[in-house]
Amino acid sequence: MLIPINELPPEGARFCLDDQSLWMLPIADFGMACTISKPLAASVTVIPSEEGCLVRGRLTGAVVVPCNRCAEDTPVSLAADFEEFESLPPAAGQGGGGDSGEESRIVMRDDLPVLDLGAICWEEFLLALPFAPLCRVDCKGVCPTCGANLNNGGCACSPAEPDPRLAALRNLKIR
Repeated sequence: MLIPINELPPEGARFCLDDQSLWMLPIADFGMACTISKPLAASVTVIPSEEGCLVRGRLTGAVVVPCNRCAEDTPVSLAADFEEFESLPPAAGQGGGGDSGEESRIVMRDDLPVLDLGAICWEEFLLALPFAPLCRVDCKGVCPTCGANLNNGGCACSPAEPDPRLAALRNLKIR
C-alpha cells in the first residue's frame, strides 16, 4: 500500500489495512509455518512533516505457529502498538545515502515521496510474533532419539549412556 506523502493533510490521515492478502502473500512467499486464525488488521495514522512522516499504529489479530519445542500448533494473539518516524531519502547528489544503516520506507516516485505502508505493517507483524513460541510453559518437547512428543507421555527409548569422556567430572563438587 503506497501513500503519497505530499497528498496527506497536515493533521495526518488514518488508514485501516485489513485486506488479508497483505499478510497471506508474504507468509506464503517466505515459506513461513504460520496460518491466520483471526483476521489481521493494522490501524495506522500517518502524519507528514518536512523531514518525513510519523507513523503510529496498532496491529491486532491471531495466528497459529508451531511450538518451538514440540512443533504442535500453537495459537498466538497479536496486539502490538508501534510508532516510528520515516525520514525522507536524501536528494540525489546530496550524499549520505546509506550511511545511517537504516532503510527508509519512503521512496521517490516521479520526484514525489511515497510511503510504503504495507512494508511497515509487515515489519511490525514480524516483530509482534514471539521469538520462540511455546504451546505451554512446561512443554517437554520431543525425544531426541525417536521424536515422540513427550507431552503425550514417555517414549520407549532407553536412557542415553553418559559420555565417558566426562566421567572424571561426575563427582566434581563446586563450593
